[in-house]
Amino acid sequence: MIMIHMKLHSLVRSKGLKDKLNRRGRGNASGRGNFSGRGCNGQKARSGHSMKPFFEGGQTSVVQRMPKHRGFKRYYKLVELYEVLNLATLEKDTRVTDIVSKPVLVELGYLHSTEDKVKILGNGELTKALSFEGIEQFSDSAKQKIQNAGGNIK
Repeated sequence: MIMIHMKLHSLVRSKGLKDKLNRRGRGNASGRGNFSGRGCNGQKARSGHSMKPFFEGGQTSVVQRMPKHRGFKRYYKLVELYEVLNLATLEKDTRVTDIVSKPVLVELGYLHSTEDKVKILGNGELTKALSFEGIEQFSDSAKQKIQNAGGNIK
């Protein structure tokens, strides 16, 4: 067994254990003299200064200038969403009968539910005389094409 005698004068600090302290205000030669890294005079140069993060130098803060926002509304509740269906789709589908309504569109797989709102657009040509019931909206071109084909909107 080897015994190493430890004496105070032989102690060595581990490398990187403790970084050298940066002593401020100890002359210009130290690199941190004169203003000690605080810039020129002012509130933040004084000892014991503490300013709130939203302090803007005395002017009314942004937080106080903004009006009070009460509550929150989700975007999808403000906007009415419509399922869009083109006349060309109804023309191509051979399963479409004389009457087109929400339950029929759900059955054909164009809608998820009868609660969905529907808008019929006039893309494509229509030769079938279709009767539309319970549909919320139609584009102007769709209305004209339905009436020209001998159909009606209820």
